Amino acid sequence: MPSPHDTLAPLLSAAIATAFGDEHRDADPVLRPSQFADLQANFALPLAKRLGMPPREIASRVVAELDLAGVCSGVDVSGPGFVNLTLADSWIASAVRAVSDDPRLGVAAEQERVVVLDYSAPNVAKEMHVGHLRTTVVGDALARTLEHLGHNVIRQNHVGDWGANFGMLVEHLLAVGEGSEAARLVETDPNAFYQAARDASESDPEVMARARARALALQERDPETVRLWTYLVDLAKHYFNGIYAALDITLTDADLAGESTYNDALPGVCAELEAKGIATVSDGALCVFLPEFTGREGKPVPLIVRKSDGGYGYATTDLATIRHRVEDLGADRVLYVVGAPQSLHFQMIFATARVAGWLPDDVQVVHVQIGNVLGEDRKILRTREGKALRLGALVDEAVDAARGVLDEARPDLDPGTRHTLARQIGVGAIKYADLSVAHDSEYVFDLLRMVSLTGNTGPYVQYAAARVRSIFRSAGVQIGVGEGEEARRIVIGDPAERALALALLEFGSVVRGVGSELEPHRLCAYLFDLAQTFSAFYEACPVLKAPDAESRESRLGLCATTFRVMEQGLALLGIATPDQM
Repeated sequence: MPSPHDTLAPLLSAAIATAFGDEHRDADPVLRPSQFADLQANFALPLAKRLGMPPREIASRVVAELDLAGVCSGVDVSGPGFVNLTLADSWIASAVRAVSDDPRLGVAAEQERVVVLDYSAPNVAKEMHVGHLRTTVVGDALARTLEHLGHNVIRQNHVGDWGANFGMLVEHLLAVGEGSEAARLVETDPNAFYQAARDASESDPEVMARARARALALQERDPETVRLWTYLVDLAKHYFNGIYAALDITLTDADLAGESTYNDALPGVCAELEAKGIATVSDGALCVFLPEFTGREGKPVPLIVRKSDGGYGYATTDLATIRHRVEDLGADRVLYVVGAPQSLHFQMIFATARVAGWLPDDVQVVHVQIGNVLGEDRKILRTREGKALRLGALVDEAVDAARGVLDEARPDLDPGTRHTLARQIGVGAIKYADLSVAHDSEYVFDLLRMVSLTGNTGPYVQYAAARVRSIFRSAGVQIGVGEGEEARRIVIGDPAERALALALLEFGSVVRGVGSELEPHRLCAYLFDLAQTFSAFYEACPVLKAPDAESRESRLGLCATTFRVMEQGLALLGIATPDQM
């Protein structure tokens, strides 16, 4: 189901080629919404210099060659050479019905590619905090969208599950005992377990010595130490999964690919870099110096792949990871949903992998940069004690806030229904607030605004979908099921019907844009605009009290398509569509 843009662009290109020759077919007929018509095409101004002709004359000659029968009801040239295009009501009605009849609602499946998507990445035995919200929510929305577009998405949760700290954690586990209440804090309050382990090692030199020995034993794969480490990781999985379940995140244990996964590959990574002359020893450390990365006074910035003490760091693991994702997983596209401050690190990783031959030119790799979540003071959101806000607590606060709104707005609902709706609305509110902002931008976390039923919020969009459900409940028919022989026939008459129909036709191109540009906020903006457009339609065009049966059926068809688009769009963002609000 082509959108108006997808329909008109090739027709304009063909007309340009007919008017001025095939060599000008590549001229991009840029189409944008206009106050004068549905779409305005700007191709004459860019072509004017190439052809040596006045833009208005170019536009007029192209319009003369346009065959828009059945597509447009009006075409005219305005200004210095813009072409205004008004779509025919009959074409809009036919296109919307095609979208409605399409199970994919106009979202065409793309040629399948293997997309490896790295997101969330918490640490074992540490609390998931507000900093993990965006990497988790944005990554999951991209995973859902890319899968819907037909790609093979391989989720990778690059958990921090290796390193010197685990010697300390294993020793503390031995001290408190497996199965003890203190050990099970890893499932419920991992920061408490971590802090207790740290306090014990820092306050007692003997404990610290045992922790260091235990870390070495872990690196050497001592069976008992590995068993204890596995026990801690399994407890942490329960904790992660609780958070993911609360946020309706699609990550599972099968997606875990922690640092430990690549530990055995690290010596080989260093050896290959050194053998190829890409890495050299500097002050005892093995480093990669690439000419495009320099610091002050033009001095080269090193990427350290092996420390002077023989240990490995994030750079080594990330290089082993990217090699695995290309060579073993067969990635065509690798996406890293990671905080913006890691930009330089990933630039150096990608560049080194390219030079090493581990990242071919035909494999796209993207750092999807994530901005910070800020408090009202415009600083990184923290608790009153100055600690990073726990993600679990954040979800609970959102659900409580949504419940407060429901208690006031819908006291008629039974407690069980309000409980379910509060979770759907509260979780949807924080996810939408996060996703509606460009992922590389910061935003202020304002819970009261997030759960509001007005403004650009998740609850506003959810409410619009719930309103459609209520229309069909009142009509006594199921959404999308007609009442007669003319079931689902769309007729465009009122300007509000036209505006809603045009909005519905853009869904496919918006979803494709999210997949190509990796920007979920585009879908949020679309759904908000659609909700507003539907609200205007609802006020202007009575549905159940339409003037005649044809109008009633047509408007029910528009409502049904609106609901399905909203439900699918919210699902791609990982947000529920409540039955009522």
